[in-house]
Amino acid sequence: MSDHFNIPEIALDWHRAGAGAALATVVETWGSAPRRTGSQLVIAGDGRIEGSVSGGCVEGAVLVEALEALDDGKHRLLEYGVSDDDAFAVGLACGGTIRVLVEPVGHALPEEMLAELVAARARREAVAYEVNLTTGARRLVRDGHDQRFRMDRSGVEEDGETFVAIHNPPLRLIIVGAVHIAQALVPMARLAGYDPVIIDPREAFGSQARFPGETILHDWPDEAVAQLGLDARTALVLLTHDPKIDDPALEAGLKAACFYIGALGSTRTNAKRTARMQEAGFTEEQIGRIHGPIGLDIGAAGPAEIAVSILAEMTAVLRGKRP
Repeated sequence: MSDHFNIPEIALDWHRAGAGAALATVVETWGSAPRRTGSQLVIAGDGRIEGSVSGGCVEGAVLVEALEALDDGKHRLLEYGVSDDDAFAVGLACGGTIRVLVEPVGHALPEEMLAELVAARARREAVAYEVNLTTGARRLVRDGHDQRFRMDRSGVEEDGETFVAIHNPPLRLIIVGAVHIAQALVPMARLAGYDPVIIDPREAFGSQARFPGETILHDWPDEAVAQLGLDARTALVLLTHDPKIDDPALEAGLKAACFYIGALGSTRTNAKRTARMQEAGFTEEQIGRIHGPIGLDIGAAGPAEIAVSILAEMTAVLRGKRP
């Protein structure tokens, strides 16, 4: 996953294996900092590292501080300026400044709290990790940071002392219909950080030859989405044009909390789809969640351009923008 998504899991594994582990997290940035706020690096007591807080500029210095933190058990708040020369080395036009919080696991960061965080992530449960940068007081919360959860934006609160690390489940894209548009959309979605799953009961369409290395389910769509689950980090895209295949998944999506539902088809096709959903008992508000015709109107021609328009609309909805 992008941004080294499994860093907390690695930290817990290393700690429980007896190697020791310290988590380093970017808590603030100024200028053209190499890594976004919330990026993490884990350092083992034997010097192993995974992840990144600066693209390579200050990892060596953070490693030294982390090993000292493992010795004394205390958290550290570090600040580094990334010079223009170092910034250029990692592909930036100019330098910046970052603040990095280092927390030794089992001491400043209790093992039980890290284990609870890891378990929540395994359940695809959105959770925020709050820590007071001065006192070190910390807790896990599920509520109270709606905007940060929606924007995937970790950062320091207005009080200047409370850092909030957002741990959202990975984005997931469920595509019903292994058609040409799906062949273009899947690799684009992967680049954007989505974990795609393709559903199509027609095995000739949903084949490894057409989608090499991808997860393909040949179940009936309502059974497949029930197996996968639909949550607030899931986008549901319907591409078959066939109501027998699309509608069962669509009805499941309308009952669930997935953040985006898009359905391929013309305005006329969408009107017929709306009528079917009304007959199925869905409310106007529920049906209004369907983006159909799917995608932003960019004058797309051909599968690749349609895929671009779909991914753009998904992004807008995810980030709270009105497409």
